Amino acid sequence: MSHVNNLESQHNDPAFANVWQELKWRGLVHVSTDETELEKLLAGDPITYYCGFDPTAPSLHLGNLVQLLVMRRLQLAGHKPLGLVGGSTGLIGDPRPTAERTLNTKDTVAEWVGYLQGQVRRFLSFEGGNPARMVNNLDWTAPLSAIDFLREIGKHFRVGTMLRKDAVASRLNSDEGISYTEFSYQILQGMDYLQLFRDYGCALQTGGSDQWGNLTSGTELIRKVEGKSVHALGTPLITNSDGTKFGKSEGNAIWLDPDMCSPYTFYQFWLNTADADVVDRLKVFTFLSRAEIEALGQSVEERPFAREGQKKLAFEVTSLVHGVDATEKVIAASAALFGNGDLTVLDERTLEAATAELPSATIGADGLGIIDLLVASGLSDSKSAARRTVGEGGAYVNNTKVSDPDAVIARDELLHGRYLLIRRGKKNLATIEVSA
Repeated sequence: MSHVNNLESQHNDPAFANVWQELKWRGLVHVSTDETELEKLLAGDPITYYCGFDPTAPSLHLGNLVQLLVMRRLQLAGHKPLGLVGGSTGLIGDPRPTAERTLNTKDTVAEWVGYLQGQVRRFLSFEGGNPARMVNNLDWTAPLSAIDFLREIGKHFRVGTMLRKDAVASRLNSDEGISYTEFSYQILQGMDYLQLFRDYGCALQTGGSDQWGNLTSGTELIRKVEGKSVHALGTPLITNSDGTKFGKSEGNAIWLDPDMCSPYTFYQFWLNTADADVVDRLKVFTFLSRAEIEALGQSVEERPFAREGQKKLAFEVTSLVHGVDATEKVIAASAALFGNGDLTVLDERTLEAATAELPSATIGADGLGIIDLLVASGLSDSKSAARRTVGEGGAYVNNTKVSDPDAVIARDELLHGRYLLIRRGKKNLATIEVSA
């Protein structure tokens, strides 16, 4: 399902004369080929531009989301996007800073191409006056023989220049070194730009600034082969204000696929954004106007306890990636965990995601007495402590207070036939799974 309709009403921000100025204000321009010419180009007639995504995993992640939203901003300004999923470059993988990639099978890469194409489609419009197109670089590399590749493309690349590219240089200085396979990646990406220039008149490639060497390999190839000037735009790598790497949660990447990162986990990631990072994240990852973002920034500064900026950020980005319905379920789950909503209305997947980080235990169906539940869950360290909790009014099962220490929970009170949420006081939570 496409979420682009969520953006349609938010692309005419009167604060900006053109899309280049908006990209600059949002902090999305780190490096470019010619800023003056690019601003002029993007303010004129529609151009065709592209960004590539390699299927080195079955899902895109937050770093890719930056590029998807840049593509969407340019499309909303009237330009024509090409979404490239690299069926051939995905078989190679761009050089990582420290070690060679493990090559995936052709069948795996082909499967992942389909997954990534589906994700890209959700952020672009394939209808209207400037519809997006999806392309796969395997279409023009697969028919090309090694001899033709070396004669027609390879001869335009100078090894000295290739060695100076950051990704290559860092690997050459590592213990791992670099294979000819990964060394040649920049040639393949340069060839992509040349092909898209020839087929579609593509005049701009976007990507992360860490890809700058690969981006400029295309601009240089087109200059040498076609005698034309085209452009590249590198967005900054997103980092947190404390210097830590952005886009990780508990050491794991934040993926766009709900099976790899649940909407609940995704929402909580954004909700936990530090105050110092909220405004920057709103600029990059939402389509809110400058006025709306500045108002939220003022709220963060003057009323940080209200967390209005974080709540708006989490709602907007989760809605873009997973849809409004899924986001509202997540918000309901968050409230229900702490007694401010009905746990019974949560679907099983959302409930499991919302309670995934809580202490948990599995018990048999004969252990449903409240005292046993408090001890089994770890919320009470003894039966006497559990009795005190019940006596003081601090024991809850599925958000319902249990006042009788001899109470036994009925099987029909189990959530989805097998779960109980146990709470001691206001904030101490655990889950119990009841075995058959």
